Amino acid sequence: MSRPRFGLVVGALALCAAAGFAVAAFGFGEARAAATTQKVTTVTVTATEFKFTLSKKQVPTGTVIFKLVNKGKIGHNFAIAGKKTPIVGPHKTATLKVVFRKKGAFVYSCTVPGHARLGMKGKLAVGVKALPPPPATTTTTATTYPGPGGTVQVSMFEFGFTLTPSTVPSGNVTFVVKNDGSIVHNFEVEGLNPRGSFLQPGQSESITLNLQAGHTYKYVCDVPEHEGDGMEGTFTPTP
Repeated sequence: MSRPRFGLVVGALALCAAAGFAVAAFGFGEARAAATTQKVTTVTVTATEFKFTLSKKQVPTGTVIFKLVNKGKIGHNFAIAGKKTPIVGPHKTATLKVVFRKKGAFVYSCTVPGHARLGMKGKLAVGVKALPPPPATTTTTATTYPGPGGTVQVSMFEFGFTLTPSTVPSGNVTFVVKNDGSIVHNFEVEGLNPRGSFLQPGQSESITLNLQAGHTYKYVCDVPEHEGDGMEGTFTPTP
C-alpha cells in the first residue's frame, strides 16, 4: 500500500472513532440531563380537626414532596410509606420527601394518638388511577337510653378534669365544659358525638350526650400528649 493511501485510511478511521465518541458523549450527556431534570411532584397537605385535604389524589412514581400545613388548633403530623413529619403546631408547616419506587395505594395518617381513629387517614394513588371515594356509610337510628338525665360541670386544667357531680346519671346528660387552664384543651367522651371543641383558656361550651346506665365510658383531651399527662378518666352512669 502506498504511503498516501495508507494516510487516507488512517485518517478515515480516526474520523469514525471521533464521531463514535461524540455520539456516545452526547448520549451520556442527554441521559445525565434527563436524570437531573427528573420531575419532582409537590403535594400540599392541609390538616384540620380531624381531617386531611390533599392537593393531589394521584401522583406518579418517583420523588414526592409533601408540604404539611396545619390549619387546625392543635398539633398534627403526616405519615406515609414509613416516613413522617414532626408534630407541628397550629399555623406551622413541615415538609416530607418520599421516593415512591412502586405503584399502588399508600396509606397516610396522623400518628398523634387517636387522630387517625377520628378521621385523619386516607390512601394516596401512586402510579395508578385515583382511588374512588369510600362507600357511603349507612345511617342507622341510634338507640335512645332512658334515665333521669341531668347536668354535669366539667372543669379542664393542666392536666386533668374535675366532674361535678362525680356521679354521672344515665339518659340525656348535658356536660357544661369550661377551660380553667392556661392552654388549649377539649373534652371528648370516646365513641360519642358531638365531640368537644378545642377551647382556649376561659372559654366554655355545652355538650348533650345520651348515656347508657351501667356502661363505662372513657373521656379524654385530644390535644397531643395531654391524655398521657393525665387528662383522661372514666365514668359509669347510674340509673
